[in-house]
Amino acid sequence: MVERGEEAFTGAVLKFQIGSRGLEGKLLPTRHARVRKYGAELQRCQLEATPVEQGDYHPLKPIIVTDSRSRRGGRKGSTSSSSSSSSSVAMDPLSSMMEGTDPLSLFAAASASEVPTLSHSSSSVELGRKQRENEDEVGADFEPWSAKRGEILSRFTTTEKLSINLFMGSEKNKASSPSSAVSEKVRTRLEELDDLEEGSQRELLNLSQQDYVKRIEELNQSLKEAWASDQKVKALKIVIQCSKLLSDTSVIQFYPSKFVLITDILDTFGRLVYERIWSMCSDPRPQPDSFSVEDVNDTAKETCLNWFFKIASIRELIPRLYVEAAILKCNRFLNKTGIQETLPRLTAMIRGIGDPLVAVYARAYLCRVGMEVAPHLKDSLNKNFFDLLASFRQIHSDTVQNQLVIQRVEIPVYLTLYSPAIHWILQCVAYRAPDVLLTEMMERCKKLGNNALLLNSVMWAFRPEFVAARATDFIGMIKDCDEAGFPKHLLFGSLGRSLACADPAESERLPILNEAWKVITKVRSPQDYINCAEIWVEFTCRHFTKREVNTVLADIIKHMTPDRAFEDAYPQLQSVMKKILTYFHNFSVLFSMEKFLPFMDMFQKDSVRVEVCKSIMEVFIKHQQEPTRDPVILNALLHVCKTMHDSVNALTVEDEKRSLALLINGFIRMVSFGRDFEQQLSFCVEARATFCNLETVIIQLIHTVNQLAMETKRVMGGNHSRKTAAFVRACAAYSFITIPSLTSIFSRLHLYLLSGQVALANQCLSQADAFLKAAVSILPEVPRTISVEGKQRSSEAFLLDFINSFLSTLLVVPDHPEQGVLYLVRGLLNMVQDYTWEDNSDAKVRVYISALPLLAAMSQENYLYTIPKVDSNETLYGGDPKFVAEISRLCETLIGQVLDHLKTLGREEGVRRQGSIAFALFSVLLAHGDLRNNKLNQLAVNLWNLSHKNGYCETRTSVRTLEHIKQQAQQPELSHLSDMLLRLSLQSRA
Repeated sequence: MVERGEEAFTGAVLKFQIGSRGLEGKLLPTRHARVRKYGAELQRCQLEATPVEQGDYHPLKPIIVTDSRSRRGGRKGSTSSSSSSSSSVAMDPLSSMMEGTDPLSLFAAASASEVPTLSHSSSSVELGRKQRENEDEVGADFEPWSAKRGEILSRFTTTEKLSINLFMGSEKNKASSPSSAVSEKVRTRLEELDDLEEGSQRELLNLSQQDYVKRIEELNQSLKEAWASDQKVKALKIVIQCSKLLSDTSVIQFYPSKFVLITDILDTFGRLVYERIWSMCSDPRPQPDSFSVEDVNDTAKETCLNWFFKIASIRELIPRLYVEAAILKCNRFLNKTGIQETLPRLTAMIRGIGDPLVAVYARAYLCRVGMEVAPHLKDSLNKNFFDLLASFRQIHSDTVQNQLVIQRVEIPVYLTLYSPAIHWILQCVAYRAPDVLLTEMMERCKKLGNNALLLNSVMWAFRPEFVAARATDFIGMIKDCDEAGFPKHLLFGSLGRSLACADPAESERLPILNEAWKVITKVRSPQDYINCAEIWVEFTCRHFTKREVNTVLADIIKHMTPDRAFEDAYPQLQSVMKKILTYFHNFSVLFSMEKFLPFMDMFQKDSVRVEVCKSIMEVFIKHQQEPTRDPVILNALLHVCKTMHDSVNALTVEDEKRSLALLINGFIRMVSFGRDFEQQLSFCVEARATFCNLETVIIQLIHTVNQLAMETKRVMGGNHSRKTAAFVRACAAYSFITIPSLTSIFSRLHLYLLSGQVALANQCLSQADAFLKAAVSILPEVPRTISVEGKQRSSEAFLLDFINSFLSTLLVVPDHPEQGVLYLVRGLLNMVQDYTWEDNSDAKVRVYISALPLLAAMSQENYLYTIPKVDSNETLYGGDPKFVAEISRLCETLIGQVLDHLKTLGREEGVRRQGSIAFALFSVLLAHGDLRNNKLNQLAVNLWNLSHKNGYCETRTSVRTLEHIKQQAQQPELSHLSDMLLRLSLQSRA
């Protein structure tokens, strides 16, 4: 640590010199600061206690407001007397502002009043119908098709070439002129429909998957454009052509994704037709989803029938089926039972589709539309499922087998193509279905041979509670399945997903885990293995101890380490880590697992490794309730934090640095060695070397060491032994060595000041001097602009804030006997004088004005605040008149500097700034100066007049200041303010 002496305060030329007589010789002029009696002033500022009878008042009681309102006549010039009502009612002031009305309720009421009422909706029958429909609506607990769409598109891809049969259109489909007869239009549209069936189309071959998707999107856009241009027949042609694509299974692996893309177009078409017919209803139109057949006029019904007749004329089964299903909702315009009658017919039509894959997706689309328009019609959903069971054996027919041989597709891969459709059908059937129906469906699946595909979908779609309650039965069914057709590890994966959401009986949990892991551990493919193991990790963590979890981790390491298979499974391994952290919040238990750290070592890709470390630290900070000194935890988390720190390089963005530093700081704050302060300091020394690239962490460490020094003081009660004093000095040395490594100038300034304050509190005067001198010495390094949240801002406001804090500390810092009177104050003022301030800046003189209250406080016999066991200047000088006179002389110098600046502002037409500074100096003289001094009194009056000369001083502030002076003048020792008050006048700008 730097010794007390001149060499510790380099770069400060004392231009604010001590007076020529120094502290020797005759008494210098009378003091300019008035004598303060802080205790009496504090007493006068305290609020007066008012006796309140018990029960009359309580801050939590309701406010009683007296409401007085006048009822005035409605006619202009009315002479009727006004009557008032007065009441004392407990009112909510926020509610009373709105006079009891909620603006959102008013808006809703106004909106409701604008909605036309239905002509036939007033009957109780209609109300009952709506209530039943609301009860049958699909709730938020039903996963919509849109949630599955993205997964299907990303999962079922191909590198094979694809083809599209595109309708090209002809000149016949141009819109006829307005002068055409009605019969001409009808004949033209019939010809267009014939043209549709006669093959005016072009086949696009050898398309990549990306090109295919682009073409389908273009068709969807063409459909919208044709519809918008009133070419309804062309729009229908596009939909029919797209529907035909669903009969093509030439690239069978892509079929589920093709189904998603084509049904998007069908959904668009269905929506356009429905909105078109609804728009034809007579005004006022009913709400789109809440009307009866009676609300539909004849024109809309005729148009609706026309659409169904057009679709019925489609010759091929698959496009006719899909297009009619797309506009199924339009049956509501025709009769009440239209949907109920149509669904069974469409379900029966699907039996005519020979390809089982095409048929199952047609059933899936019909179930999807049925759930959207009539979810209460469960019979149709159940019939689709039972028809699926009846035709399930077609999957293993010779026709299908030959097709797979031609396309070189294995049976397990082929069966997975069915999963999205069967999952959806079963999800629709199982939604809010009674357990009796689910049990019946489960039993029917048992009776089928090679039922692994169905069993997998059942476990996916049925309620997790249902599956968990029968987990042992499902395991038995899985054992009976043929391994060749559908891998058992996929079945156990589906079972594991259900058991992660619902708990089986406690007695069955261990046998279930053992049976599942017997199959999982035999999976040879690392990717298949980790996909299944990742699912069952949650079940293990949820119901078992660290012993079982450690066994699972050991098995994962065994399977994923050979040939560095873990490099292809980082997402699954991250999921395993996330699930472990979800259930294990005791880090002593976590790090005591033998295989946990070796499991972490598999994350060897830097970006993934850092993300895993961040997730560990986030859980630690969130769930660690008490500070820890556990060496296992500390060593492990130091390693984790070091991994995060070492990822920082020149390309790391500031947000990422901030995020990492926040996590590391959270860890540092949770480390505590109790009263073993030396061990705590050793930890901080190690952490400083480990995290040297993150400045925010270094700042946190300095704060931690300062807190450690203060904690030492608290524990020792101020009775420092030689060992304790040495420790505190070691803490100061840590800070003094570390602070210069920081790049942020203001971080260094504030930490020097903070560390100096801590050193003072621990009676380490030499160290305190060193910190404060270092702070003054680096003031010239403060740039004129600094970056704040990515934007360049002036540094003056921050510098002034720091200097004010620094000045308040100097009151308790004793002078060094070898440095002269007020050497730190003079050093600071010298730096302020030499600093290059901004052009047209008043910052320097504002610092001078801020220094005057400090000097006034230093001239008091008893200081406003002191530090226990530290002798401030009040003790060292004991109110020596020479010391007080030196303070007065320094005050005169500062005031002279301010007055010179005021003259400069007058010449430069900076009258607004001149008035502000003059009023600031006046306020300081009023609060701290001895205005019995005639010269000082006259100066104060002159400053008041100058501040009001051009009318820029705020009138409200001036009035309050005069009231304050008047109040102060009532005190005997300040009676002289009465005379001065008479000379202070308010002036306003003309």
